[in-house]
Amino acid sequence: MGKKWYRVQKLKAIFVLALAVVFTNAVVSYSNTVKLIYNQQWLAYSYKSITQIESIQSTLKDTETAQRSYLITADADDLQTYLAAYQQTNSNIQILKNLTANNRQKQQWIALLETKITNRLNILQQEIYLRQNQGLEAVRQQILSDNDKQIGKEIQQLINDSLKAEKNLLQQEMQQSQANSQKAIVTFFIAAIVDLVLVALLYDLLWRYIRQLQQTELALRQSENRLRAMIDAEPECIQLIARDGTLLEINAEGLAMMEVESADILIGKPVDAVIVPEYRAAFADLHKSVCQGNKETLEFEIVGFKGTRRYIETHAVPLRNESDDTFIHLALTRDITQQKQAEQKIREQAALLDVSTDAILVRNIHNQILFWNKGAQSLYGWKAEEVVGKNVLQLLYKEISPQLEEAYLKVMNTGEWRGELHQLTREGKVIIVESRWTLIPDDNGQPKSILSVNTEITQQKQLEAQLLRSQRLESIGTLAGGIAHDLNNILSPILMSVQVLQKKLPDSQSQQILQTLENNVKRGANLLKQVLSFARGIESKRTIVEIQPLMAEIEQIIAQTFPKSIICQIDIPKNLWYVRGDITQLHQVLINLVINARDAMPNGGILRIAAENLVIGEHSAQINIDAKVGSYIAIVVTDTGLGMSSEVQQRIFEPFFTTKEVGKGTGLGLSTALGIIKNHGGFVNVYSQVGRDTQFTVYLPASTFRDTHSLSQQLESVIKDG
Repeated sequence: MGKKWYRVQKLKAIFVLALAVVFTNAVVSYSNTVKLIYNQQWLAYSYKSITQIESIQSTLKDTETAQRSYLITADADDLQTYLAAYQQTNSNIQILKNLTANNRQKQQWIALLETKITNRLNILQQEIYLRQNQGLEAVRQQILSDNDKQIGKEIQQLINDSLKAEKNLLQQEMQQSQANSQKAIVTFFIAAIVDLVLVALLYDLLWRYIRQLQQTELALRQSENRLRAMIDAEPECIQLIARDGTLLEINAEGLAMMEVESADILIGKPVDAVIVPEYRAAFADLHKSVCQGNKETLEFEIVGFKGTRRYIETHAVPLRNESDDTFIHLALTRDITQQKQAEQKIREQAALLDVSTDAILVRNIHNQILFWNKGAQSLYGWKAEEVVGKNVLQLLYKEISPQLEEAYLKVMNTGEWRGELHQLTREGKVIIVESRWTLIPDDNGQPKSILSVNTEITQQKQLEAQLLRSQRLESIGTLAGGIAHDLNNILSPILMSVQVLQKKLPDSQSQQILQTLENNVKRGANLLKQVLSFARGIESKRTIVEIQPLMAEIEQIIAQTFPKSIICQIDIPKNLWYVRGDITQLHQVLINLVINARDAMPNGGILRIAAENLVIGEHSAQINIDAKVGSYIAIVVTDTGLGMSSEVQQRIFEPFFTTKEVGKGTGLGLSTALGIIKNHGGFVNVYSQVGRDTQFTVYLPASTFRDTHSLSQQLESVIKDG
């Protein structure tokens, strides 16, 4: 063991030494290479600088030549040549400035040169200006001046000095580059010789080490056997799959899963032989991806050699094959049959819950939604994926009411709660539900979640409210009828007494007092007549009534008596059906409605009256307790007035209830109208918002074809008799 350790350490030391030498040689070579590159860069830079200086000298000369030619000839082509050379000179100066941006000394020289060249170009430009405006004689003195010649000499001297200095530096750098190249070549050859010696030494040591490794092969085999025993003890199936899809290795748990006793039955065979056919394509894609170096996971079904079906989950990991640098497939697989069966049972239970028309939802004790069935989706409008994880109190309630707090405390204390709740749908509609809460504990008996089963009872509650309202109105009507009958008995002898006194007291003062008394008694009698009409229903002669002429009469009354600030809009179709009823009573209903609309708009507004044919089906008949299935004419009276609160809407049809000031309303108009509408077999709906508008919709049963046909015959008979 000591010798082996010593040899390994010696081999390591030689390797380290060899690497150090190679690294040193590489560093030296790199340093020389860097110097060579730097010299080459400097030479290129120097060449570019010299080229740009010479270019400036040349273009400046071209500028002066073109300018002189133009002064002599006044040729436009010479002027264009001058301008081009002028621009090129400025461009070359800018290029030289960019090239020497990191050299402060050269930047100072360029600034001086640029100043002088600018002055020179300005003089040339002045000469051109004189030539263009005063002629050649005027510019001759300018050309012969000493100042002009002096600037040209200074520019030339600066350029010559710079070129001389640059060329000297270029010569020095070229000599330095040659020296560095020779040094690098010598260093490279020395390093190559040293590296060859080290390679020979390492080859000898590696050969000896290989012989030593052969001696340890037996120990490695023993280690492999121990590793095999550990793999066979693994409770999950482990498989090694070749790139062509054949099985290379499998552990004991895998043999048990495949229901075979020996690995020889499976080794070398396609691994997908036991996979159910519908999963083979997915497994093939997984295998292909893993052999490209990706990790994958897949659930699929297999059938063992004894016919047992199992659901399994495989975690596929790529293993690099060192021989050809490719990947093979290592699969870690576990049996998930029981888990799948449990999930299937849960899905079946969820499907049963989805069949229910009730809204079923489960939330944890923090009010986060965990389950949301199809019934809840249908009732509230949200899909399950939109609400799971959200707070149910923020979703379904406007505010946390004391009733909600009481319900939560009760279900936590007693395990269940039942009651009615007002909730919101996705559209913001308020609905009423009958809710049953059940507390679901965890395995330790601690509260885990709350199961809620909600049944909508909004329509039921509305029908109950309508029934109670109808019963209340009926009771009030009966009471009012009795009182009105007694009052009528009291007023009758008073009226007769007044009439007798009118005959016995002929003087004007007595007649005036008795006339006032008679008028008030008759007014009271008319008031009682309205009460009796509401309480008992009104018996009158029924005929076939056409709504359009009735509406025309109402429109005329509105136009003649209503304030001009109220705009009346009437929309009555020509094909409107007929109504069987008392035209006088229907006229009274419409007059009451439009007068109420007028009073609701003291500052003016829009009064709309419309009518349409309408067929009411089963669903609509269930919503309104007074409605029946059949054909109706719907008359809609809408105003843009003050509106009514929900409390007022609940009482507007009660006798003597009014929101008007004392002396401006009896409270019998709408109650009488309701009595007439019900007596005609119809019903009325009211919609109003405070501060916005009010809409009354009167539904009157439309006459049958037979009634209309009978009316036509009556009309024809009248025409013939006439």
